[in-house]
Amino acid sequence: MYHGKCLCGEVAIEINGEISDIIHCHCSLCRKNSGTAYATNGFIRAADLTVTLGKEKLSTFSFKPGRDRHFCSHCGSPVYSSNAQDPKRYRIRLGILDSDINTKPISHNFVSSKANWEDLDANLPRYDSFEPSRK
Repeated sequence: MYHGKCLCGEVAIEINGEISDIIHCHCSLCRKNSGTAYATNGFIRAADLTVTLGKEKLSTFSFKPGRDRHFCSHCGSPVYSSNAQDPKRYRIRLGILDSDINTKPISHNFVSSKANWEDLDANLPRYDSFEPSRK
């Protein structure tokens, strides 16, 4: 079982099942929705998702007919996406989860539209906290 919550903590979820087909998506839509270079998404069975807190705080944005993004109306955190053409599955942004995930991403997708400043093969330093130059 996986547990997660939005940034403000007003929406909490449980996933009682597997997360599959995890990818790093570099398409412009995921970049805009996440505000980052890419979004890490996975699929879950719709029946496995329970909103345990704040269901009334969820808002929906329909990007295209039948394609809905469900997010916290207070802090804006994406919670899951649904697609009327695939009603038995939801797409979930893995950043919402507090639980460790054992399954690893299988690919980087839409790399032809990745942010021009994103270097997938960058050999950048890694820190457990802020970069040393930050004051």
